[in-house]
Amino acid sequence: IEARAKATQITVDPNHLDEAALKRFSAAQGELSSALGRLMAVSESYPELKANENFLMLQSQLEGTENRIAVERKRFNELVNVYNGYIRHFPNNFFAQAFGFQRRAYFEADKESEKAPNVSF
Repeated sequence: IEARAKATQITVDPNHLDEAALKRFSAAQGELSSALGRLMAVSESYPELKANENFLMLQSQLEGTENRIAVERKRFNELVNVYNGYIRHFPNNFFAQAFGFQRRAYFEADKESEKAPNVSF
């Protein structure tokens, strides 16, 4: 519960995307993924929990959430790549420099946080 609370409290303001904010967000997401992994490990010890309909729905929702996060992470990084390329090329680089547009950081997560927790029955 604590990991989820931390992860949901951190917001990333699109107008102030910097590497530090993305790292804080990534760290919170990593903590949440780690907590979910521990939950799944504990559930292996309780067969009655694994058969519970609510728990099965939770697992399905977690899988869907992990997939959506992966898709959006990829889309974000693709857009950052386009933006960074755009402000580097002539004549856009003059305008970018004059108006303070700066290179944006990619969203990089730990390799472990990119994997959905392994759930088997």
